[in-house]
Amino acid sequence: MFGRGLGDTYAVFLLPLEADFGWTRSELTSVYSIYLLVNGCTAPLVGLTFDRLGPRWVYGAGMASLGAAFFLAGGLTALWQFYLFIGVLVGIGVSMNGMVPASALLARWYSDRLSTAIGIAYSAFGVGTVLFVPLVQFLIGEFDWRTTYRIMGVTLLLLAPLVVFGLRWKTFAAGHPAARSDAKAKGGEGWTLAAALRTPVFWGLIQVFACTAAGMFSIVVQLVAFFVDAGFSPLTAAAAFGLVGLLSAASVMGSGLASDRFGYRQTVSVSFAGTAMGMVLLVLLTIHPSAALLVLFVPVFGLCMGVRGPIVSSVSARYFAGPRVATIYGLIYASNAVGAALGAFAGGVLHDLTGGYRAGLAMALALIALAAMPFWTVPALRNFR
Repeated sequence: MFGRGLGDTYAVFLLPLEADFGWTRSELTSVYSIYLLVNGCTAPLVGLTFDRLGPRWVYGAGMASLGAAFFLAGGLTALWQFYLFIGVLVGIGVSMNGMVPASALLARWYSDRLSTAIGIAYSAFGVGTVLFVPLVQFLIGEFDWRTTYRIMGVTLLLLAPLVVFGLRWKTFAAGHPAARSDAKAKGGEGWTLAAALRTPVFWGLIQVFACTAAGMFSIVVQLVAFFVDAGFSPLTAAAAFGLVGLLSAASVMGSGLASDRFGYRQTVSVSFAGTAMGMVLLVLLTIHPSAALLVLFVPVFGLCMGVRGPIVSSVSARYFAGPRVATIYGLIYASNAVGAALGAFAGGVLHDLTGGYRAGLAMALALIALAAMPFWTVPALRNFR
C-alpha cells in the first residue's frame, strides 16, 4: 500500500512541477519512466535478496528508500535531481515493498486459494492510491509541493525502524506447514531460472505484463492532467483518479475469486475488453468533455484496471512453485515495470508531438490487444486452472 500508493502520487505533482520549472511533458513523464524502469530492473535482485535474506531487511530498506527519496525531493532544483530522487530511489523503494516479496510470502502460506490471497494483497495498490493521491493533492493545495514531499519523507523515515523491528518477520517467512508440504509435492519444486526461461508460459506472462503495463501507463501517468485539460478542476481530477484506484482495489480483490470460478483466460479477457472500452471513453472525452462521460469512465476503467497483475502473479507462483519462485517472478515482474516505463515515456512524447492524447490512446489500445493474446495462443496458459 505504501510503496505503489505513494509512487502513484507523482500524478498530482506533474502540473505544479510543470508550472514551476517549465519542464516539458515528456521530461516530466520520463522521470516516472525512470522510476518504473528502476522498479522493474531491481525486481529480480529483490527476488534474489528475498530468497536469501528474507522479508525483514527487504521491506525495511524499501521503506527507508522511499522516505529518503521524498525528503530529498523537497529540495530539488534541477531535473537530474528529480530523476535521482523520484526516479531511482522511489523505484528501488517500491520494488522492495512490492509484489515480488509479497507473492513469495503468500506462496508460503496459501496453496488452494493462492489466487484469492494474491488478489487481496494486490488490492493494497488501489487502496494506497485512493488514500494517498487525494491526500497529497490536498497537502499541495494547503502548503506547496516542496513541503508536501518533506512531510511524506519524514513520515516514512520514522516508520522504517518500526517495519524492521516491530513485526514478527520470522513467523511470516516460515509459512504455513500445509502450504510448504503442498509445494514440495508439486513438480515445480525443481524449477530453476534457466529452466523457466525455456518455457512458453514464462514468455507469455512477460508479454501479458509488458504490453498491459505499456498500454496502461501511457495513459494513467497523465490521467490527472488529462482531466484538468478536459476542463475539470484539479481536485475533481485527483478525486476521479483516486476513485479509479479504489475500484481497481475492488477488481483486484475479485480477480482471484473470478479466476477460481470462471477460469484465468475468461477473467483476463473480460478485463481487457473493459479496459479497451474505458480508453474509448477517454477518446470521446477529448471530443466532447462531459461529466457524464467521466462518471461512466471511472467504474468501467477502474473495475478492470487491477485484474491482470494478481492473475499473472498467481500463475507464476503456482506454475513455477519452489524455492526460487521469487527470483523467477522477479524477472517476470521486471517486464511489467519496463513496459510501464516505456509506455509512460512514449505517452509523454506523443503528447508533446501532437499536443493531445489521441495518438497515445490509439497506441494504448493496440498494446492492450497484444497483451490479451497469450491467454489465447499459449496452450498452457489457455488451459491453466
